[in-house]
Amino acid sequence: MTIPHGFELIKEEEIEELNTRGRLFRHVKTGAELLSLENDDENKVFGITFRTPPADSTGLPHIMEHSVLDGSQKYPVKEPFVELIKGSLKTFLNAFTYPDKTCYPVASQNVQDFYNLIDVYVDAVFHPLISPFTLQQEGWHYELEDVTAPLDYKGVVFNEMKGAYSSPDNVLARFTQQSLFPDTPYGVDAGGDPQVIPDLTYERFKRFHDTYYHPSNARIYFYGDDDPQERLRLMDGYLQDFESLEVDSSIHLQPRFAEPKWVEMPYDAGEASEEKKGFLTVNWLLPETLDAERTLSLHILSHILIGTPASPLRKALIDSGLGEDLAGQGLEGELRQMFFSTGLKGIAVEDAKRVQALILETLEDLTENGFDPEMIEASINTTEFRLRENNTGSFPRGLLLMLRALTTWLYEGDPFAPLAFEEPLSNIKQRVHAEEHYFETLVQKYLLENQHRTTLLLKPDPGLREQQDAAERARLQKVRQSLSQQQLEKIVENTRELQRRQQAPDDPQALEAIPSLELEDLERENKIIPLEISQQGGTRILYHDLFTNGIVYLDVGFNLHSLPDGYLPYVPLFGKALIGLGTETQDYVKLSQRIGRSTGGIYPASFTSVIQDSRGTAAWLFLRAKAVTEKSDEMLAILKDVLLTANLDNRQRFRQIVLEQKAGLESMLVPAGHRMVNTRLRALFNAADWADEQMSGVEYLYFLRQLAEQVERDWPAVLNKLEAIRKVLLDRQNMLCNLTLDEENWQAFQPQLNAFLEALPSGPGESVLWNPQYGPDFQGLTIPAQVNYVGKGANLYELGYEPKGSIAVILNYLRMAYLWERVRVQGGAYGGFCAFDHRSGVFTFLSYRDPNLLGTLDNYDQASQFLRQLDINREELTKSIIGAIGDMDAYQLPDAKGYTSMLRYLAGDSDQARQRRREEILAASQEDFHQFAGVLERLNEAGKVVVMGSQQAIQEANQARDGWLKVQKVL
Repeated sequence: MTIPHGFELIKEEEIEELNTRGRLFRHVKTGAELLSLENDDENKVFGITFRTPPADSTGLPHIMEHSVLDGSQKYPVKEPFVELIKGSLKTFLNAFTYPDKTCYPVASQNVQDFYNLIDVYVDAVFHPLISPFTLQQEGWHYELEDVTAPLDYKGVVFNEMKGAYSSPDNVLARFTQQSLFPDTPYGVDAGGDPQVIPDLTYERFKRFHDTYYHPSNARIYFYGDDDPQERLRLMDGYLQDFESLEVDSSIHLQPRFAEPKWVEMPYDAGEASEEKKGFLTVNWLLPETLDAERTLSLHILSHILIGTPASPLRKALIDSGLGEDLAGQGLEGELRQMFFSTGLKGIAVEDAKRVQALILETLEDLTENGFDPEMIEASINTTEFRLRENNTGSFPRGLLLMLRALTTWLYEGDPFAPLAFEEPLSNIKQRVHAEEHYFETLVQKYLLENQHRTTLLLKPDPGLREQQDAAERARLQKVRQSLSQQQLEKIVENTRELQRRQQAPDDPQALEAIPSLELEDLERENKIIPLEISQQGGTRILYHDLFTNGIVYLDVGFNLHSLPDGYLPYVPLFGKALIGLGTETQDYVKLSQRIGRSTGGIYPASFTSVIQDSRGTAAWLFLRAKAVTEKSDEMLAILKDVLLTANLDNRQRFRQIVLEQKAGLESMLVPAGHRMVNTRLRALFNAADWADEQMSGVEYLYFLRQLAEQVERDWPAVLNKLEAIRKVLLDRQNMLCNLTLDEENWQAFQPQLNAFLEALPSGPGESVLWNPQYGPDFQGLTIPAQVNYVGKGANLYELGYEPKGSIAVILNYLRMAYLWERVRVQGGAYGGFCAFDHRSGVFTFLSYRDPNLLGTLDNYDQASQFLRQLDINREELTKSIIGAIGDMDAYQLPDAKGYTSMLRYLAGDSDQARQRRREEILAASQEDFHQFAGVLERLNEAGKVVVMGSQQAIQEANQARDGWLKVQKVL
């Protein structure tokens, strides 16, 4: 047959479930495989993946993922990755390190932009400029400013992994995987252990790239509506200069254990003032991912066991009162061999054996007495709904499909098998119908009779951090003592040379060579989301006529301004209680099963915002629901039952919800520390952000801890609060409904919605004035972590700033040119950000997994000078404009469009105002940058500060600045 553009066709398949034609090719000269998925999705995706098994825990695959994006032969600038972020319409641009693979995906709706992204990424992975200084910046290096100073470690990945190792959930996941796979690459940490990362040498670093980053070890992926022949032509151009290479990157199977193992590991729990700080999981090694039906069956089984509050294993664990929340990953299906892991967090260490016994006894009981058929039906329906809806949120659909295909493709299996779900799903349904105990048999075979099982107990060790810090200091001291004066001077010289390289500007000609769009390529007009506003019985109805493939998306909203502000911390719990406590006729298990059988899910969400051009506040609680049109009547019936007859008087179940919320927030403190700091910082400036802090931030965590005790001590008082909230919120005059659906189905659904609303009570529709109590202007929040999260902000409107769309361009440049260089590259933090809310005027600087504190605040204060002295050329300005427009035009699926339109309506953000901002973005000039420098100069003096990090770091900052931070312990 004719070979198209150097490729041979291996397999072709119509994937009707995805309305996609799939073709698998092999590049004849190099052996690279290319999976081409052709469909009408305008959000095009490209990815190139290499199998990269680690030999140890130096983090080599992770450091290489960072490093290849630091300049290449064709684009010899410090960070072409950053230049792309500045000036692309990308809908996705990142890279991932997994335990056995490294992925480099990009996505865009603009075909030229798409090709530009591919060109830079392919040259980056095949032809990177990975010098010893690259390893030092991205991985690790000895930092020494003066021969008399202490030696220190620095490096982006080194500090990133210090942050990761400060998260108990991350530590639990790492030890779980390693306990099950001690004899394979999965038994080490591909991300890197901070205690081992400094063992990595440049020679091994370079050899790793030479070995694994070759077309013969590559799996290339395309998805979307771009020209399928052009895909092959483009890739042949990149591959044709390579020869075939034998690359041994295989992942061998883990030999089976003869008997189960018990593993105990310590973790840093800070001062460990609470008795119940242990984690326990029971973990089973499962078969390979290659059998699509078996893999899907195990995913459904995992959902049956632990996927909902009604799931029998989850319920048994939570009802036991032995812990606060579920622990473990459930089914892990992205490695060659799957595994299942579940247990409890927040346990007393002495209860570990009881938790293990409970898990095994519950599984034995389920095999003997069987699963509830309604639970099985709910889990199968939930899984099927997710597969058919294929709703990936802001994540490109094509990227999710790439990761799904890799679960077989990476291990020499069929990449189409995980994508074509109809046949395996149909077979499973037939088996369930024909075999009375299908899922019970799976439990017996893969869990109870499976001897390859580990029980992992994670024990809090208050002294672990001090031991680790002492070990690091001792190691550095030993190294220092072994060095001569000349060697120390060489390290100082190397430190300065690295800093010089980091600060040196790129060659302008090299920067110009990076492909970019022009302003003429941009749409001058915003895309308008359709919106029709009507009323039914006093309730506003917002309708968005969008094609949703036969799914009704309904948001039922309740105006929180009808509540006194003291009730706000109860609101998230009330939302969960409506669907999590049961009704007058169904307990919460049956209600959960009913939701799973008939809908795609019902869940609460909240929204707060300053209203545009006013000092007013929009604050809403929503119940978000979705169902296929054929079951929309049942969806409304469920909503009616939970609103009118929710059984709030269930102390035990409500306490479980409180503890789950508490545990969830505590687990977020390290992985999402910058978001927690941002929420608390913004809460110092206006009622809307203050309310958000009461319902989702550190203040909410403090409240949950107190509430858990009050539920035990004085349940009637708590119940009275919940009943009062229901009485006030359930008022048609203070409600709205948001519908996203096509016109034909809306006509059929509208009478059902009207009947639903008429069944709800109608009250006075009154609102209450809130009286926020703002916190201290300078706060230090202590957590057990090896890194910090540093925030500083102010209300720019109060500092005299006149709102202008050009601020989006300035912030885009500030993030990627200044903060990236000063906070990440030179400072060693994993991230540095700035954000502005055009509705409230609040501007915030933030850092993520940051080894510094005062130094980062100094960098924030120097941003004004950077902008004041900036002489930005036309190319750089154009890039920043394009990047700002790309953010404004972020790709959204239909349900997200409808929800976004509603939020804009509630916040007074009109289409006209958004169009004006777009025009101001397109007209941005250097003068805008210089004018904004003056605003930031005022922020330097007036800004408020919230930092979260280790007690030691915050104490040292307080000592340096005369106790300016009010210190509070968070964890």
